[in-house]
Amino acid sequence: MTLVETLFGFLGVVAVGAALLVVTTRQLVHAALWLVVCLAAVAGCYLLLSAEFVALVQVLIYVGAVVVLLLFGLMLTRAPIGRSDDLDAPLPQRLSAAAVSLGLAGVVVVASIDAFRGEQIVLGDDAVAGTAGDAGTALFRSWVLPFEVLSVLLLAALVGAIVLSRRDIGPPPGGPSPDVSSV
Repeated sequence: MTLVETLFGFLGVVAVGAALLVVTTRQLVHAALWLVVCLAAVAGCYLLLSAEFVALVQVLIYVGAVVVLLLFGLMLTRAPIGRSDDLDAPLPQRLSAAAVSLGLAGVVVVASIDAFRGEQIVLGDDAVAGTAGDAGTALFRSWVLPFEVLSVLLLAALVGAIVLSRRDIGPPPGGPSPDVSSV
């Protein structure tokens, strides 16, 4: 077993362990931080597979943008930061959720193996791997509309979180309207 294989196995165990902690912790901020650990371990796996561009995109987009957006959303909506017992489900619900998730994971794995058996993804002239330029060209030619729709969706979610968290919008109940000249 080589050093790369050992590191890959270690990062895989870290990713799975952090993913389990994301869904089992009772503190929302800790769940977001465990998500950072999980995504960073996946980025490390990409690095070991010689997919540096994908690892960089993983860190920039998911760790740098999505997790920060999640943390801003938690903080702006005044969600409970500490331990929250009302997020805890009874044991029968946990068991049924685990059974459904394992069944769904099995269906996804079987369908993916069946759908992509023997397929190769060709990004450029080289049939094995493309360059970052080829991936960028494919992204901005074929996938620019879904990319922009996703960015608008994330922006709308952030604006919605800000609006929901503001209690000073509108006149207070039973009181005079706020003076906008003093703002």
